[in-house]
Amino acid sequence: MAVCSAVTESTDHAIDTEADMTNISNDMVTLPPPRPAASARSLRVALPLLTLSWSVLAVILVASVVRVQRWETAPGSALAVAPRISFTAGTEEPPARDSTDGGVMFVTALTGQLSALDAILGWIDPHVQVQTFEERFGTLTPSQVRRLGYQSMVGSKEIAEFVAMRRLGYEAELVEGDVVVEQVVCEGTLPAVAACTVLDIGETIVALDGVSVPTLTALSAQMADRKVGDSVVLSVIPYSKDATDKDPATAEKRTLTLMEDPDTPGRPIIGFIPADTRTVSLPFRAEISTAGIGGPSAGLAFTLALLDELTAGNLMGRGRVAATGTMSADETVGAIGALEQKAVAVRESGATLFLVPATQTEAELAAARRAAGAGVRIVPVATLADALAALRANGGAPLDDPGV
Repeated sequence: MAVCSAVTESTDHAIDTEADMTNISNDMVTLPPPRPAASARSLRVALPLLTLSWSVLAVILVASVVRVQRWETAPGSALAVAPRISFTAGTEEPPARDSTDGGVMFVTALTGQLSALDAILGWIDPHVQVQTFEERFGTLTPSQVRRLGYQSMVGSKEIAEFVAMRRLGYEAELVEGDVVVEQVVCEGTLPAVAACTVLDIGETIVALDGVSVPTLTALSAQMADRKVGDSVVLSVIPYSKDATDKDPATAEKRTLTLMEDPDTPGRPIIGFIPADTRTVSLPFRAEISTAGIGGPSAGLAFTLALLDELTAGNLMGRGRVAATGTMSADETVGAIGALEQKAVAVRESGATLFLVPATQTEAELAAARRAAGAGVRIVPVATLADALAALRANGGAPLDDPGV
């Protein structure tokens, strides 16, 4: 009986186990059938799309590298002037500086040759001006334009120092420099051999018919008895040579015919516009570092920064202030280019007041105001006195000067 009982238990257990396996099998999730291989139709669609994607990417990469004959004028930066200023001793020790937070900023615009992709993006951007070679350079070369930009930047710093120091009562004098060709006259009735075809931008004239002409005053004196049509020989130092060697005997000789002044009939001229190479003579020296930046448009900002650094209090007043405009020795503020692009840079800098030349056109001022937005107040100024008055209205400290 014991044996039978054991067998019965064993049999019942086996039956139960089989039933459990049957239940498990019935409850299992049916596995999905194997995924079929991609159909020929799917491949016909996918492969062209993949090829197109890679082709578009390749075109974008090439377009971002290949340069085209297009140049841009785009928003640049608003940069503080004060950190760029340094004073060194001359016959006198430089005055003590009264540095303030912020100070005035000068504004730049970006220029350069574009890639094909940049040109497309520039045409889309409302604040970027895309130009052809002729629109950008006219009859000049890119290297000539760079020379003019650097030379005019040097001149703007010298004039700013002269105006600011004279305002503050220091003995300041402008000293004539070399006779450097900034532009050549290629309009009006040109002789067969004209300066337009003989002289190059950046060259230095050191003699006329063998007589040394170290300054424009000396050159004008040698032109006193000349007539239209006279042939003259200029001694010229090319831009690529050492301009410190001003010996007429070693300079290149250029023969040309004097032309008639397009604006003054009967008056003979060589046919070039000289660069402003005057330097300021001071009892100490002021330097403004502008490496790699060209153009004369920072003259007003430089002048205001020098005044701010050498007078008590904050000349700028509330908020951040930016300024653009050329500065003349008679304290007039002159028009500049790329005002709209500079207004964008001012907006991005967080400035709230932007001083600009009053001689800009109404269209330029309107475009600048749109670009700057409501957060920037644009104030046109015609003179340094106007600029100082605008800063005073902005809460700036008064300049201790009877001329204001």
